[in-house]
Amino acid sequence: MIKKMHICASLVALAVATAPATAENVFRWTSQGDALTLDPHAQNEGPTGDMNGRMYESLVTRGPSLALEPELAESWTPGADGWTFNLRKGVKFHNGADFTAEDVAFSFQRAKAETSDYKEQANNVTEVQVIDDYTVKLMTGGPNPILPNQITEIFIVDKDWAEANNVVNPQDYAANEETYAVRNTNGTGPFKLVSRAPDELTVLERNADWWGEGKFPGNIDKIEYRPIGNAATRVAALLSGEVDFVLDPPLQDLKRIEATDGLTIKTTPQVRSIFFGLDQGIDQLRTSSVDGNPFKDARVREAMNLAIDKEAIRRVVMEGLSFPTGMITSPGVLGNTAELDASYGFDVEKAKGLMAEAGYADGFSVQLDCPNNRYNNDEKICQAAVAMFAKIGIDVKLDAIPKAQHFPKIQNRTSDFYMLGWGVPTLDSHYVFSYLLDSEGSWNATGYNNARVNEITAAIATETDIEKRTAMIDEAWQIIRADAPYIPIHHQVLAWAMSENVDIPIASDDNFRPRYVVMK
Repeated sequence: MIKKMHICASLVALAVATAPATAENVFRWTSQGDALTLDPHAQNEGPTGDMNGRMYESLVTRGPSLALEPELAESWTPGADGWTFNLRKGVKFHNGADFTAEDVAFSFQRAKAETSDYKEQANNVTEVQVIDDYTVKLMTGGPNPILPNQITEIFIVDKDWAEANNVVNPQDYAANEETYAVRNTNGTGPFKLVSRAPDELTVLERNADWWGEGKFPGNIDKIEYRPIGNAATRVAALLSGEVDFVLDPPLQDLKRIEATDGLTIKTTPQVRSIFFGLDQGIDQLRTSSVDGNPFKDARVREAMNLAIDKEAIRRVVMEGLSFPTGMITSPGVLGNTAELDASYGFDVEKAKGLMAEAGYADGFSVQLDCPNNRYNNDEKICQAAVAMFAKIGIDVKLDAIPKAQHFPKIQNRTSDFYMLGWGVPTLDSHYVFSYLLDSEGSWNATGYNNARVNEITAAIATETDIEKRTAMIDEAWQIIRADAPYIPIHHQVLAWAMSENVDIPIASDDNFRPRYVVMK
């Protein structure tokens, strides 16, 4: 009898030791494409930044409403030549190292490196003055009215970790460089990296030592992300309960999903515009059938704008979930106005006349580079545009490829004609100008170079008179609308599909924030 009692006691002890104290909340989600890299300064691409922002943190961040919130800085104060930030004390990196002002200074220097894709934001800081371990002054070479808005995506890296692992400089993504930081992380954020298999599975676990533990409603213990390129398979995964959340459900399946018990759809206008870029800066197009570069002629660019039936794209391709536009930034961004946002119109006959005036009555051929796993119905939009351009004599060959291969074409300046989408985390036109329209912009693959736009881009970085600054922004957009270096298509509308067992506040930057996600 005594022997049997000992055996039973042992079995009970083993069961208690092996069973979790509480059920683990595992959040499983999917979208069509993976993060491009885990290096926090290598690629300024939405899903990549969002993935990294679950492990790394910035001084200032945005909440679901896009209002600024403290993160690694608890408070900040403007000055005539910069901003002073009071840093959060007691914060640890995932490897246990202390977070201090030296890490801030190092990270801004890293973000300004030649291989960084965040230079346009980081370059607003001319120097980081370390006042003490928990106080820094970000020098701006004069007043900067919007600096906190500009640094929400400058993630802070552990200086010692970067030096020990030979990742002082960001990965050169366009050159396909492989570094330790591409697949390994050491942030201060609410989640730690468990495993990373690009394009297959990324697993994150809750950081129990996070400074924000208990201060936010989120109750996720583990995140499992599986990219699923096939639209029907993404839907099937949600319907079967394999995933809790689909960031980019196929638009044509939204009604079916919403009609399914236990599932729901949330929608909101997105701070992202979709457009085509035209390389008008080179003398000879790489993929054209004619000598020279037709894109240099403003009449050709106007004709191409008039050839796109944006309303048909909205109705047929986007299932109504888009807003046709005449500019490459959306409502909610300072600089967008109803006048500028109006479409160029749709007029095939006028477009044909402009083509003839420019000397291209017989048209020409060119290749359109398009991603097929980044934006809502990106390849379908490109296919529709190909048919529309054909009506004015432009024979477009479509090359639709994954974003990992598409974006380097733009960054390496090897594309004649391409699709791009642009969100604006600063909610200010300076971000759009500095990346896409300034002659030195790192994503300006159009070769656009307007002296006045360049001048305004520099001036609004330091102008504190709001009325004067807004007037300069409006002037720049008027010039850009007349020059038409891009072909604006529409502003996206987000649609998120999810189980009713999770509460996910939708955000117009298309970033779900796990610290606010509640699993029921």
